[in-house]
Amino acid sequence: MSVDTARTTPPSPPPPRRAAAPAWIAMYHSVAECADDPYGITVSPDRLDSQLDRLRRRGLRGVSVAELLRARDEGRAHGLVGLTFDDGYQDFVDHALPLLRRHDCTATLFVLPGRLDGDNAWDPLGPRKPLLDADGVRRAADSGMEVASHGLTHIDLTRAGDEELAREVHGSRAALTELTGTEVAGFCYPYGFVDARVLATVHDAGYRYACAIDPGDLAGDLALPRVHIGQRDTAARLWLKERLNRRRGRTLPPPAVTG
Repeated sequence: MSVDTARTTPPSPPPPRRAAAPAWIAMYHSVAECADDPYGITVSPDRLDSQLDRLRRRGLRGVSVAELLRARDEGRAHGLVGLTFDDGYQDFVDHALPLLRRHDCTATLFVLPGRLDGDNAWDPLGPRKPLLDADGVRRAADSGMEVASHGLTHIDLTRAGDEELAREVHGSRAALTELTGTEVAGFCYPYGFVDARVLATVHDAGYRYACAIDPGDLAGDLALPRVHIGQRDTAARLWLKERLNRRRGRTLPPPAVTG
């Protein structure tokens, strides 16, 4: 009886898994039709709709920053993008909120409790845009959006005295906690400006994270980098901008090592 001595070829090893790209955080402001937009802060509802649709078609989902950080800490942030809307404009409830619901997304809304029912007086060259009142902020929270602080009145905190800085940081958190009935976890530095003194004040106030724009050496959970999204960001531009900012390191930092 012959014995088959042929050896079977071992199966090829599976290709190495590519590491998941680090998550990033998008920065929006106003969602409205606006021909006069000198600061580039306004995205039309149609443009936001197409941007969210593009994210979903790529297998991504927009979430609040608090949700994104929880997912990161649990190792499940792949496929998530942080969505933030600064200043708390009335048009968030009018236009952004229905679109976020349509695309099954959540977001973080950074509001100014010292300017409720006011307008964007800090933008002298642009049109006056109304801000949410207390009921509008509660409506956003009740709809599943995260409400977080942008300070009390939208000032450059790096130029504020110690007492004014404490009011803006501590006072806004207390006001929003009372308004929404939930603990406020996040802060957003007005204009994106942050230094070591301001960051320490945010830490002392009990915030778990804070958003900047390009924080440099201060980058971390209390100075998260973000990517500005504007009206000109078509699907192609959004794709390029995302990759450029990944290359520059403007992505979600890894969780802090404890123990």
